Amino acid sequence: MPFRKQDFRRFSHIASVLARHGFHEFLDRLKARYHGLPRRTFIRQSPPRGAISAPERLRLAFEELGPTFIKFGQVLSSRPDIIPAEYIQELSKLQDDVPEFPFEDARKLIESQLKRPVTDIFLHLDEKPRAAASLAQVHRAKLLSGDDVAVKVQRIGVDKVIENDIRILREFAGLVERRIPESRRYEPSGLVDEFARSIRHELDFVREGRNMDRFRKYFSGTPIIYIPKVYWELTTPKVLTIEYIDGIKITDIASLDAAGLDRKAIAINGANITLKEVFEFRFFHADPHPGNLFVCENNIIAPVDFGMTGTIEEDVADQMSGVFLAVLEKDVDGLVKNLRALGVAEDVEDIRSFKIDVRDLVDRYYGLPLSKIEIGGVFRELMGIVQRYRLRLPHNFAMIGKALMITEGVGRALYPDFNILEIAKPYARRLLWKRYDPRRQLNEMRKTGAEALDFLKALPTDLKEIFAIIRKGKFTMLFEHRGLELLVDELDRSSNRISFAVVIAALIVGSSLIFQTRVGPTFFDYPIIGLAGFLLASILGIWLLIGIMRSKRL
Repeated sequence: MPFRKQDFRRFSHIASVLARHGFHEFLDRLKARYHGLPRRTFIRQSPPRGAISAPERLRLAFEELGPTFIKFGQVLSSRPDIIPAEYIQELSKLQDDVPEFPFEDARKLIESQLKRPVTDIFLHLDEKPRAAASLAQVHRAKLLSGDDVAVKVQRIGVDKVIENDIRILREFAGLVERRIPESRRYEPSGLVDEFARSIRHELDFVREGRNMDRFRKYFSGTPIIYIPKVYWELTTPKVLTIEYIDGIKITDIASLDAAGLDRKAIAINGANITLKEVFEFRFFHADPHPGNLFVCENNIIAPVDFGMTGTIEEDVADQMSGVFLAVLEKDVDGLVKNLRALGVAEDVEDIRSFKIDVRDLVDRYYGLPLSKIEIGGVFRELMGIVQRYRLRLPHNFAMIGKALMITEGVGRALYPDFNILEIAKPYARRLLWKRYDPRRQLNEMRKTGAEALDFLKALPTDLKEIFAIIRKGKFTMLFEHRGLELLVDELDRSSNRISFAVVIAALIVGSSLIFQTRVGPTFFDYPIIGLAGFLLASILGIWLLIGIMRSKRL
């Protein structure tokens, strides 16, 4: 994709930050230097004393590159199927806590979005934000009606910065796919597209408000959770106004104890909320960050951030519940069957070794009571197998795994004997029973029958068209070569070097003949044309030698 002028400086900055943090080999493999970036961008620096690990250097680089890369790193941290465990652990530490932006900017944005002065909307609007992040900050306010609200205001210009960075990330992804063939299995461009879709959803506060209304509808009549009300007349794509929650952060254990709240009940309530989202609603909070969960009276949990959500298809939910129960019941064949149904193991070449590794995982937990099994540990080991066989997970599967691990971590911090598997088992069983519900089976048979009937109706016409094409001699087959781009580049480079060497040899031979015949003007009794030929051949030869040595391939 050709660069826009305004993108070039940012691309150069990103490359220089990566180089400064020690990722020269990555940039060399991408041949990023050939994008016309200044040579100083790629100057190798000596590693600092007590050199830090590559995962930590990547985290520091992302933090330096700003909100887009912080969010991108957070998305990568939820993909244990493609990112090694040590990188997952480090990228999970990425924080988007940034300095607050001036209240005057927030006021101007609110007025421009709501088309009226803040004094016509609020009795009071706190100048000091309650929270500030890379995309927005939140101010407490009181409406003219007397309602206490929280006003989420988007950072001015952050959407343009993110769109510019997404274009550059797509360029990087394209380079990775072209220059690093083994990366194509993980579809870097698709990963960037997935990230772009996610962060655009997060930037749309109207969408976030709809997510809140949807969760409120699903949880209506459920006393363990409270979803804040959205004030739609005061909500736009860049301003979100919701009911203010006066609660205690779920991570503030001292305050929970001081308020007399029941930590065990809170942990169980949190688990039930997540499990209902995943197994019953199939619409879940994709980033249940503990800092965005508050606890109110009677141990009621009130989440306040709904920017990232995920949806699970019915068949995927069935297979996921099958995976879950197979792990709990130590059923190796069932686990492999459900993983293959998910599309995770369909491309495994050595299925026998795959089954052996899965059996080892299951045997490790055989005979252990559920209270001794951590879902986080099982998930991490399963992801190790997934990476070993270079498998791909459905995106939502990884997100759900992360959500369950966060829920388990918070639950154990609140109540050390907390075990999410004990609570989850009935949900998975109910979901599996639904799969065999007669009404659902009848509905699926009706759909399958309709599809088969449509296929049979179209088959004669399709066959007739195919045979007509064959009779006319217009039948063609298209073969698509994949993974040969690098070979083509290498052949092109090699042929260029050979041509270069032939030109140098011709200059040397021609100059030698001129020296023998002494044709043309002379300089100190040497033919000037011959001298010029030898000089040019020397320069080109040195240039070719430097090029070969820089490529590290003699």
